[in-house]
Amino acid sequence: MKPLRRLTIALTAGVAAMALAPVAEAAPNPVLASPYLYQWGNKPNPVNVMNATGVKTFTLAFVLSDGGCNPAWDGTRSLTGSDATLIRNIRAAGGDVIPSFGGWSGRKLGQYCSSASALAGAYQKVINAYQLKAIDIDIEAAEFENATVQDRVLGALKIVKQNNPGIRTVITMPTDRSGPNTWGKRLITRSKDLGAQIDVWSVMPFNFGGPSDLVAGTKSAVDGLKNHVKATFGLTDDAAYRRSGLSSMNGVTDTGETVTTAQFRAMRDWATSKHLARFTFWATNRDRGNCGGSTSDCSGTNQGTYDFTRVVAGYTG
Repeated sequence: MKPLRRLTIALTAGVAAMALAPVAEAAPNPVLASPYLYQWGNKPNPVNVMNATGVKTFTLAFVLSDGGCNPAWDGTRSLTGSDATLIRNIRAAGGDVIPSFGGWSGRKLGQYCSSASALAGAYQKVINAYQLKAIDIDIEAAEFENATVQDRVLGALKIVKQNNPGIRTVITMPTDRSGPNTWGKRLITRSKDLGAQIDVWSVMPFNFGGPSDLVAGTKSAVDGLKNHVKATFGLTDDAAYRRSGLSSMNGVTDTGETVTTAQFRAMRDWATSKHLARFTFWATNRDRGNCGGSTSDCSGTNQGTYDFTRVVAGYTG
């Protein structure tokens, strides 16, 4: 996604893995309905958000390279620091998390790790640190538009699935109005070629280049995704929808489109009718209204605080 959505910083930092307490069996599925949450700007307290909205899970952005093939939050923070405390607090309140690797800007592990096995090792450090049920690979920009890196990411995820039975893998990527572009279609096709089992393919249906109806654009983009997943893996429409998902953007997007709460509810209702495997948005940090223009801390629209997060909280698939 565009820089507004991906204001990451890439500096070096050491990383050490520290196991957190296991997630209770009753913990929610972190893939299904988990709005993005990042640790820069005017950061909301996730436990307060959970209490206010009923949301149970968050997608935490972003795990990047610290300058080598080693994971760090935003490329700077150790796996054992404040982010570990954040995860503990969310879990203590009955929730869970899915870390997201990548994003629009910053140093991507897919580029800084030299092989699929090395990249899998970097992913594994994060999995081990937090005893994860799922990971999200937000593949964009130079990491996305590079055949060698795409194959490296897929190869790493294949290894991760082999070494972590039961873990769910999500790939989140840009899209055109009609569905994945050439690079997106290649990524899906190559996952089959390489035997990399991806549980959920998710698109980001916004930033299409100017004001437009994003409800219609979202439906057409996800339908295009579903159609390619269906054709690639020989699935029914229903099965392909159940391996597809979407990540919208609340309020005013980077290119001047607008998603209102009413439109977002319409997207949720449509996603429910198709039983999509993932329904989320960027980001709870921006889930505030009447606070000025669209920024990393404000949606740029007239809305109540956490209105979009409440919509996600009501999604059950």
